[in-house]
Amino acid sequence: MSRKLLGMIVAAAAALALFWSLGEPAPTAAQRQGVRPPFANAVEQRAETIRLLREIRDLLREQNALLKSGKVQVVVQPKG
Repeated sequence: MSRKLLGMIVAAAAALALFWSLGEPAPTAAQRQGVRPPFANAVEQRAETIRLLREIRDLLREQNALLKSGKVQVVVQPKG
């Protein structure tokens, strides 16, 4: 190989390495967030569970009221 060709290969490799290093993506939000605690916050979990159970209870009460009123009519149609 001639010195000129070798010099061009080295220059191209250096330019490629430079452009590759500058093109690295920025850290995502999850990477910037830092260390997360190993366990979830029990107080927040309990509050969320209670909120969801109350919501379910209210929906069941509404459903039972509809069923007891007799205003609900179920229509079954054959597939086909």
